[in-house]
Amino acid sequence: MRALVIHAPHDLRIDDVLVVQPGTGEVKVRVRMGGICGSDLHYFHNGGFGAIRIREPMSLGHEVAGTVTAIGSGVTCVAVGDKVAVNPSKPCGHCRFCMEGERQQCLDMRFFGSAMRFPHLQGAFREELIVDETQAVKVLPDTPFEEAAFSEPLSVALHAVSATGSLVGKRVLVTGAGTIGCLVIACARYAGAAEIVATDVSDNALAVAAKMGADRIVNVASDPGILDHFTADKGFFDAAFECSGNGGVIASLTQMVRPRGAITLVGMGAEVPLPISVLVTKELALHGSFRFDREFAWSVDLLTRRAIDVRPLLTGIFPLQDAVKAFEVASDKSKSMKVQIAFD
Repeated sequence: MRALVIHAPHDLRIDDVLVVQPGTGEVKVRVRMGGICGSDLHYFHNGGFGAIRIREPMSLGHEVAGTVTAIGSGVTCVAVGDKVAVNPSKPCGHCRFCMEGERQQCLDMRFFGSAMRFPHLQGAFREELIVDETQAVKVLPDTPFEEAAFSEPLSVALHAVSATGSLVGKRVLVTGAGTIGCLVIACARYAGAAEIVATDVSDNALAVAAKMGADRIVNVASDPGILDHFTADKGFFDAAFECSGNGGVIASLTQMVRPRGAITLVGMGAEVPLPISVLVTKELALHGSFRFDREFAWSVDLLTRRAIDVRPLLTGIFPLQDAVKAFEVASDKSKSMKVQIAFD
């Protein structure tokens, strides 16, 4: 079968790889659609990120949906022919964090398309994929594959919003209107936020943010002081979500969030000093949000019911043979949001 494999920066190939059959408790999924994530772009352009670098050819991808084509013995969760979204996380199930119900912090996590281990964990951008039956979550038969493939990034957003506490009637700020930022906006709206303000440096991204539920959009590149009025009287917002990965904005968020409000960090970037005195005197809650766990099944449910509509986020779909073009388009954040690859 064919797989989309990174060999070195900008050396992305369609390789032939061996077909594998499912074992006990496993299912085979015919991958139909896969979304390009920011981590995939890091591997494509730089061969990795931080200290993580590819040391052998590795198939990319972890946002996929497809159809079950075979099942191993003992499988009860799905059947051949089921349409599924694939959860790319496989926690060990027996470390202290798994036993405490915090599986996103698993000490032995396996995640598709990751060079953190060696040999690397191969990704899901391949025509056929073997997964544990618990990783294949059924979607309704009429759910388009391109929408089901949003299950993973929507899970990330749901995890962030859930960690922040109730947003009912709250004023919310979201900095960074990329895919995750826009999904956080949609989740905050679903969670009952009364007002949502989104910021970015791209007018294209902000236009999508408005479609996803932002009440006000602000291009911070046009005027560095455009948000200053939100700092009056110890802050305007009840909660803020930092989704841009620009750690430099954290200090300004502490000024715009009112006392006893919450700041949730979703995007990852450079290390920055924290304004400890403001955090203390305003009694602010500072949260980190990493990946997801039980939110994946919730994400699938919301998508299949279109309780959250992700269609405004889809920039385009490219066939597998045009994968390099798809990665190039996905790399232009001024014009694209989510680009997907069709494996038909």
